[in-house]
Amino acid sequence: MNRKWNTPTRKLTNLLVLFGPAWLVMMADMDASSTIGAAETGAVLKYSLVWFLLLLTIPLYFIQEVSGRIGIATGKGLGEIIRERYSRKVSLAMALPMALTDVLTYAVEYAGAAVGLAVFGIPVIVSVPIIFTAHLLLMLGRKYEQAERVLLFISPILFVGFALVLVESGIKPYPLFYFSLSPSFVFLLAANVGAVVMPFMLFFQASATAIKYSTRRFVPKRVAINRIRMETAVGALATELLMVLVEMSMAGADPSTNFLSPQSISKALSSFAGPLSPIFFGVGLVAAAFLALVVISLGSAWGVVEALGVGREKTFIVYILESVPAALAISLVPTQELANAVLNLLVFLVLALVGPGVIQGLISSDEKVMGDLKNTRLQSLLYWASLAFVLVFGFLAIF
Repeated sequence: MNRKWNTPTRKLTNLLVLFGPAWLVMMADMDASSTIGAAETGAVLKYSLVWFLLLLTIPLYFIQEVSGRIGIATGKGLGEIIRERYSRKVSLAMALPMALTDVLTYAVEYAGAAVGLAVFGIPVIVSVPIIFTAHLLLMLGRKYEQAERVLLFISPILFVGFALVLVESGIKPYPLFYFSLSPSFVFLLAANVGAVVMPFMLFFQASATAIKYSTRRFVPKRVAINRIRMETAVGALATELLMVLVEMSMAGADPSTNFLSPQSISKALSSFAGPLSPIFFGVGLVAAAFLALVVISLGSAWGVVEALGVGREKTFIVYILESVPAALAISLVPTQELANAVLNLLVFLVLALVGPGVIQGLISSDEKVMGDLKNTRLQSLLYWASLAFVLVFGFLAIF
């Protein structure tokens, strides 16, 4: 039976059958806050952090590979496993801080999408209700794979939009490496590390993978794990390449540019990249923000209901409680006022990762939970080293 899964045709079929969760969580990693963080980095340091962004592919892969493996091994989400293995209180302690930070993240996603649409002349008071309604319709379906199909269609738009901005601006002979111990430089490093792994990503990938695999158990577990690993690796590289695209495309922008102001973006891009570049950037920003908005809402809601031990039909209530305040705030508060808060949010997300990151590492090495898919010694070493790398930068930025 196992041999037939090793034929080229079967490998391709199996990859497509399971494709979705790992790719989407990586695309959601390139959300509005990450896009703005990369744009700020490019405006200030030009190409100097390209090396660092590509380096982040490594910890991103090793942390998220564990999330996918947990979903395959257990058939459950991370919140449910924590509740069953430890307690409801511990599970809530992991999920609720994520849900609270996600309210702030929602606000940034709504703001990012609103700014992108404002480039086309659509005012915030109109664009935010449109985004909210589109998001609501996807969530009303309450079936993951319905949302997945829409998001998979949206994901290539990120690459097209941001790549066209770089084509318009052109590649310049800027140096690709720079390093400094100055507080401002370390803060930018931490902000980019904060963008690489966010708490919702752990909950989303474990739950979405479990949901996807539950209807495809004809795929042997070992084969499924290999496919998930491949998808996670490709997605990790893809999202960091998106960060590089944005950083490089913004290398000619005035460092004082406010990337949550459509007027400021249009003026900056038009000055060095041509009149179409604001439109391309707006398209990429809207796609990135909306895709992330849906993935974050799913991951956050799944984490909360799993921690509470209630049915998935309750996820809609969590979505409403988190999303409505964020949408209202962005409808009333000028988006440009959030610009200074975005990099700080990215750093704070690193700290919110501590609990879920540590407990995920413990679960992945627990044979009672993972069976023969538990971490090997090497996998444990790589996971903890990756998590430590991410967390250390967060603490450096604060202290």
